[in-house]
Amino acid sequence: MVTGMVTTVARWPVKSMAGERGVALRLDRRGIAGDRAHALTEPHEGRVRRLTVRQVPRLLAWSAAYADAPDDALGLGELPLPRLTAPDGTTFRWDDPALPGALAHDLGRPVGLHRDPALQQDLGDSILVTTQASLEALGSALGCTLDLRRFRTNLHVALDAPAFAEEGWEGRRLRVGGTVLDLLHPCARCVIPTRDPDTAARAPEILRWLARERGTLFGINARASGPGRIAVGDPVALL
Repeated sequence: MVTGMVTTVARWPVKSMAGERGVALRLDRRGIAGDRAHALTEPHEGRVRRLTVRQVPRLLAWSAAYADAPDDALGLGELPLPRLTAPDGTTFRWDDPALPGALAHDLGRPVGLHRDPALQQDLGDSILVTTQASLEALGSALGCTLDLRRFRTNLHVALDAPAFAEEGWEGRRLRVGGTVLDLLHPCARCVIPTRDPDTAARAPEILRWLARERGTLFGINARASGPGRIAVGDPVALL
């Protein structure tokens, strides 16, 4: 049996901005409580689209956190307003009337603000699970140490399994503490991991290597079977 432990749990209150790591987080079938519940938008080809690092790398210079509900204090039936921090350190609550103007000035384009309790992951109703063995193997292949934040992971685990073993786990289940996750399918990556989470500098070799060696896959999407809680140090077992 593949076993191990949780080393990192994280949520991203505003899509494509820097987020927050926790000690413990709550989750249900929608995903991690509060994860990607907010996004910036703009008109595009006759519709409204959510903005990401793909269009605006500068988003990485902003961060968001649920300052009034840290860690698992954020319950599943709640959605407090996040607090955003601009690159210069200025902070704004999501409902601050000055926020849209500050974002437009810094990002160089007008933006809308969208809030959705159903969450706004690229794959709906999911979390992203990554493994330490795969992170280390990718870094070793590229001759560098990779920051986990590049991959926008929610749950990072250290397991007694080889690198990229998770690519074969589709349809299985992962027990994390008292929570069970249904493993959906490996995550196909876009250009977002090629951006440094602190400087937004590009490292296209990351995606080139993943495309050549792993079919662009890194990590695995999962869905909680019901309400639960995951925490750093929780035991993990592949079922």
